Amino acid sequence: MKRRLSFKEYVYVASMLFGLFFGAGNLIFPIHMGQMAGSRIWVAFVGMFITGVGLPLLGVAALGISKSTGLFDLSSRVSRSYGMFFTCALYLTIGPFFAIPRCATVSFTVGLEQILPETVNLKLWLLGFSLLFFGAALFFALRPGKILTWVGKILNPCFLVFLGILVFTALSSSGTRLAEIEPLDGYADSAFFTGFLEGYNTMDALASLAFGIIVVQVIRGLGVENSDDVAANTVFSGIFSCLFMGLIYAAIALVGASSRASLEPAANGGVAFAEVAKLHLGTLGLLVLAATVTLACLKTAVGLITSCAETFSALFPNLFKYRTWAIIFTIGSFTFANLGLGLILEISLPVLMFLYPLAITLILLSLLGKFFGYDRRVYIWVTACTLVAAVYDLLFALPASVKAALHLDGVIAAIGGVLPFSDVGLGWICPAAIGLIIGLIMRKIRPARA
Repeated sequence: MKRRLSFKEYVYVASMLFGLFFGAGNLIFPIHMGQMAGSRIWVAFVGMFITGVGLPLLGVAALGISKSTGLFDLSSRVSRSYGMFFTCALYLTIGPFFAIPRCATVSFTVGLEQILPETVNLKLWLLGFSLLFFGAALFFALRPGKILTWVGKILNPCFLVFLGILVFTALSSSGTRLAEIEPLDGYADSAFFTGFLEGYNTMDALASLAFGIIVVQVIRGLGVENSDDVAANTVFSGIFSCLFMGLIYAAIALVGASSRASLEPAANGGVAFAEVAKLHLGTLGLLVLAATVTLACLKTAVGLITSCAETFSALFPNLFKYRTWAIIFTIGSFTFANLGLGLILEISLPVLMFLYPLAITLILLSLLGKFFGYDRRVYIWVTACTLVAAVYDLLFALPASVKAALHLDGVIAAIGGVLPFSDVGLGWICPAAIGLIIGLIMRKIRPARA
């Protein structure tokens, strides 16, 4: 029985992992973090690396170690109803509500918006662009063929070459030292935790739970069958991917920080990326970047539409077929895309603050499950306690106007006063630990039946 992949196979799996994870969010959030973090960029980068790179790797490994057949199987270890809820919530988040619409809005913001006259109606242009974008995405999602393979082999290398040129040009032309760049907002006082939470926005940890089974199946298809060996090979392949991903994150973040010598901090990473490209490579460079980013985002959108449609057609086989689900998700993504990139990023944060604690605890429980025999009571108690704190994190992350309208400020302040680490967005840690202790005590008192 084969136990290890060859070096060539490691590279193949690592490349596939990179292609699965690297999308619109991986471009816009590191550069914006760099702009805002300034001199504290490396402290912030470590935080973002943990949630934006480390957690996705653990998520993929969790599926291999736990011998799960997918996200629904993994999350159903809490309960079947929770598995249904969490699977639907996660796929809708990385699908039509946020991630897929972001693919279109980032493409528009980085590309077309920057070359349009200031007098035009941007909302109308976004409407037209997103209509074409999602029309193409639906066409390929209904007829996948070889588009993903072709784009992955041709486009990704071209994009990386162009990105390398941009990074080299931006860094070589900057005469400002990082130490001279003042950190802004949360990066001034808590750069690590702000970067940690910024890594949530990439949605890669959530995506790892959705796409991880693909990696596991590929490794098994290459001849590795034992679950422990599958998990080990997944981690080793992921290390290659993580090192490459981390290198790109660091380079893009440095570009963002160095841009402060010539540019004011942008409203979001899409605008920042476009302004930097235009500054250093001119209009022609911006057009090339726009075309490359659009195609890359199109590839991601096709993959996400396909994944969401396949998942929901499997979860609800008597409701709709794959084709109908694909159309529904495309229309939903088109609708949300026209809210604009800024609003999408604003409303996605509370949802991510809610889902990430649940995803992190599920990953950790799956990785460590053999130490408590994958006892359902441990899963239930950890998840239940984390869920309470996750609701608080959701309320805390709501826009100030929404909290004021719902009169939540007093409740949030009262809960935050007794919940450790809530001020840095990690209020779920202590409740999860309490849930773990209770679950382990219950297992000790009344062991599960064989």
